[in-house]
Amino acid sequence: MFTRIVKMKFKADKVAHFISHFNSIKEKVRNQEGCQSVLLLQDQVDTTLFFTYSVWNDVADLERYRKSEFFKGVWQETKQLFDGKPEAWSVDKLVHL
Repeated sequence: MFTRIVKMKFKADKVAHFISHFNSIKEKVRNQEGCQSVLLLQDQVDTTLFFTYSVWNDVADLERYRKSEFFKGVWQETKQLFDGKPEAWSVDKLVHL
């Protein structure tokens, strides 16, 4: 298992749209093959800054999702709302207390 973290900054007037859009697709993302969980985080100071934190069984599952028509549609709509380039990391958990 590994975690995918995506950092996204949105235009201030698009934040509500993004949250609504995310809420409309979150179950479908979570139900993708190999996806264990999905979490959406919002910065407490800069409320235009969000992070998705998703846990996947393996890289092949994430890549299958990223190549799906569903993801392409989600990403096409989401990227129009950005105020800057998103960043992404795939990380392994080393310690959890």
